[in-house]
Amino acid sequence: MALAGAVCAAALAALAALAALTAVPAQAHPRPQWDVKDTGVSDVRFRGLAAVSRHTAWAAGTGGTVLRTTDGGGTWRDVSPPGAGELEFRDIEAFDARRAVALSIGEGEASRVYRTDDGGATWTESFRNTDARAFYDCLTFFDRRHGLAMSDPVDGKFRILATSDGGRSWKVLPDTGMPAAQDGEAGFAASGQCLVSAGPRDVWLATGGAARARVLHSADRGLTWTATDAPIPAGDPARGVFALAFHDRAHGLAVGGDYRPEQASPRAAARTADAGRTWRPADRPPPAYRSGVAWLPHSRSAALAVGPTGTDLTTDGGHTWRTVDTGSYDTVDCTPDLGCWAAGEQGRIARLER
Repeated sequence: MALAGAVCAAALAALAALAALTAVPAQAHPRPQWDVKDTGVSDVRFRGLAAVSRHTAWAAGTGGTVLRTTDGGGTWRDVSPPGAGELEFRDIEAFDARRAVALSIGEGEASRVYRTDDGGATWTESFRNTDARAFYDCLTFFDRRHGLAMSDPVDGKFRILATSDGGRSWKVLPDTGMPAAQDGEAGFAASGQCLVSAGPRDVWLATGGAARARVLHSADRGLTWTATDAPIPAGDPARGVFALAFHDRAHGLAVGGDYRPEQASPRAAARTADAGRTWRPADRPPPAYRSGVAWLPHSRSAALAVGPTGTDLTTDGGHTWRTVDTGSYDTVDCTPDLGCWAAGEQGRIARLER
């Protein structure tokens, strides 16, 4: 009981801090800060991130690397799957401190899925792509059993992979309910957030690289989809929607732009209040390309967006954004106990502190 009381007190204190962050005028906001953790690696870029709590998080990146912490980032354990050194992990979804599913990206057999049930001590390869035309980008889970992965278009349509046993086995879904892809359209494996879910059945897919950036929505776990244009720059292979976040099935955020450092991204964020049927551009968007986005927990109005040039905060549901940090991060994830984590290049992993 004493431990439960301490946990409850800590959660209440964190919630009070978040309330203070989001309830006062913008000019009086205390500045949230990233506390960079010592991961012990500096040559890995972490684009896959799964935050379980303020204490537990998983990160996946280049060189087949997977790290895990269970003490708030004080120490990190290298739990990389054996023999995966040539793979690029771009997404990881974790159910707790012991169970996680990781996706590596690339053409043909470079796209694979691994699952661990013992904190990364051992891994099982549960899927290996054998279609040279497929390139898997992102994973998402509705619950501990049901999840999806998405591939860039094959035969003119995005390909969806499904699991009903927590990622232990996978099958390709029929594409009869998938709209045709545009010429050059694809997903961006930049942050593990090009495929996201909310609730038991709703899932969204972000695209770019074509004439128009789009967001596709399915309300039946990937069997049928509708596509909507998003007001984020497109018309080039480097432009589009890179990441999505939904705090319920109606309210969502999209971020992206042009990932090339020398190119401007003047309209890098959008918002929806109707499950993605319509999207509106941010009134004051982030100042540059952003690759990751996450709602702050227990808030319907506050969220963070991250990218190579900084972190931005919105406190009005995505209408306006302001830069709060200039460090480089590729992806961000938050947890119900008010733990927000970010990860990126040069082995950088950080936890948000007030």
